[in-house]
Amino acid sequence: MSAGTPGWRSPVPLLAVAHGSRNPRAAETVAAVFDRVRALRPGLDVRVSYLDHTAPAAGDALAELAAGGAGEVVVLPVLLTAAYHSKVDLPEVVAAARGRSPWLRVHHADTLGPHPLLLEAVERRLSEAGASAGPGTALVLASAGSGDPEANATVGATAARLAERGPWREVVAAFASAARPSPGEAVADLLERGARRVAVSTYLLAPGFFADRIRTRSLAAGACVVSEALGDVPELARVVLDRYDAAVAARRAVVRA
Repeated sequence: MSAGTPGWRSPVPLLAVAHGSRNPRAAETVAAVFDRVRALRPGLDVRVSYLDHTAPAAGDALAELAAGGAGEVVVLPVLLTAAYHSKVDLPEVVAAARGRSPWLRVHHADTLGPHPLLLEAVERRLSEAGASAGPGTALVLASAGSGDPEANATVGATAARLAERGPWREVVAAFASAARPSPGEAVADLLERGARRVAVSTYLLAPGFFADRIRTRSLAAGACVVSEALGDVPELARVVLDRYDAAVAARRAVVRA
């Protein structure tokens, strides 16, 4: 059913909420990801907002949607794990928006990770960097790190899934902040335990401070290659739409109940 057809209703708008960064490369990357989402789903109102550092703020974007007549919206946390930003910061923003616009129904999508397509995105970036799985090569999956143990465990579980998919000597998780081991520690430990080569996957959505830290410290510790952040890859746009579609389906189930 298309616009202009009797009974047609426009899709529920999608508001992506990214963390935000002082580094302009991060916003440029997020914008490219959601340009790809728009290309995959013409007719869907896709908007991007941020929790910090970058405009528009998520609260302002919700207010704009409400002022424009939107009755509902899917809010998608553009994050690889569920931690403080998705569990505390974003719900507070949504609660404030509901206080200002009580008629606006907000449907929460899950964070991007974990998701099987993200494993394919990791492998794509590693291949582009010249890394391939083999019995002599270990892999470090390096994320930003979190004070939330559940979020760090999610990264560890993703590392385990990567180990199942390819003949790596070993796959370990590492964290650029808030948890151990650091990427440099993980690389050094794997080399000391007999790995001939260690590749590092930058398990971040966009370039910036943590991506630079991962690259610098991993190479200093002896990594043979460090991949780019996931960024604008086809798999990421497909994950976004999977999360959006699941949120819309859940909303319909509630409406029909």
